[in-house]
Amino acid sequence: MCVSSKPHCVCPLISPLQRILFLPIAGAVAAVLHLSCLGSSSLCANSGSFPCNGTTNSNQSVKNPSSVIIAIIITALYSIVCVLGLIGNVLVMYVIIRYTKMKTATNIYIFNLAVADALATSTLPFQNVNYLMGTWPFGNHLCKLVMSIDYYNMFTSIFTLTTMSMDRYIAVCHPVKALDFRTPKNAKIINICIWILSSAIGLPVMVMATTLVEKGVMDCALKFPHPSWYWDNLLKICVFIFAFVMPVLIITVCYGLMILRLKSVRMFSGSKEKDRNLRRITRMVLVVVAVFIVCWTPIHIYVIIQALIKIPSNLFTTITWHFCIALGYTNSCLNPVLYAFLDENFKRCFREFCLPTSALGIEQQGSNRTRNHNREHPSTINTADRTNHQV
Repeated sequence: MCVSSKPHCVCPLISPLQRILFLPIAGAVAAVLHLSCLGSSSLCANSGSFPCNGTTNSNQSVKNPSSVIIAIIITALYSIVCVLGLIGNVLVMYVIIRYTKMKTATNIYIFNLAVADALATSTLPFQNVNYLMGTWPFGNHLCKLVMSIDYYNMFTSIFTLTTMSMDRYIAVCHPVKALDFRTPKNAKIINICIWILSSAIGLPVMVMATTLVEKGVMDCALKFPHPSWYWDNLLKICVFIFAFVMPVLIITVCYGLMILRLKSVRMFSGSKEKDRNLRRITRMVLVVVAVFIVCWTPIHIYVIIQALIKIPSNLFTTITWHFCIALGYTNSCLNPVLYAFLDENFKRCFREFCLPTSALGIEQQGSNRTRNHNREHPSTINTADRTNHQV
């Protein structure tokens, strides 16, 4: 039902199927027209990852054309992130499943990160519709699902990156112990434990998430016990500590020790190739972690400030809020790009997927060279296999 305070405004009808399949670039025009017809809408829509308490003047969304421009920009950005994030992360998962050589301990963690990122980007169409229409049209069940996925992604991603940093620390600083501990089987078990640990926040969010109707507008938000302000701020502080401060400290310590180790020891094993791969993968994990921290720091800082003081509701804070949220989601589509540029194995597999004919010729040439090399040096075969398995 179209609710409008403007008597001569004709609101476009958006079918349930269009809402569900909504990729906002395709439906942005209709949704923005619908937004301009709403008499009471909020630029400060709930983004899912963190509850948004402030709202703006309802007349601003009607009279101020800048609100429509902001809506279009955010919609376009979220659409790009959604498409690139889904395609990139699904491709990463496919490559790891498809190729046996990609099933290393590090790549098993990358697979877990890709699952979390793909789930997070899949919620963006629903959140765009919520933002553009000024109401939540998908019902209570999807509200619970979308909200819980956001929190699952936040915690699973940072826990996985923390685990990857600890994994690299073991590989660099304790290479002997790494031979027994750093196996794909153990990595899969740790991934399961990460999801179970993330459920400590994901399941309560799923229970608390609900649809609320206020002034004729339906919203998807977290319904806290009384007093709500206390539990709201407590959740924000806990998220800041356990999903940001503590993991970043652990990651910093791990990489600090690794840097000292890498500077003090020129060669960890008798194989220069293995040491080169070790440093290369360590550098890749470091870049992925650094990009994650850069993308997620603004929203964590914004939310912790919001929990401590009252932030005035105006156009600047609205833009800042959505910029922070968009930056966090952008991280989900950046990881596949980082893998493609920083890891030769991923780059080769991506090239083979996109250009199977040319990649096949390259692979056959490589196989011929490998067979010739193995005939000349048969004693190095087992060592190379074990190296690939561990790194």
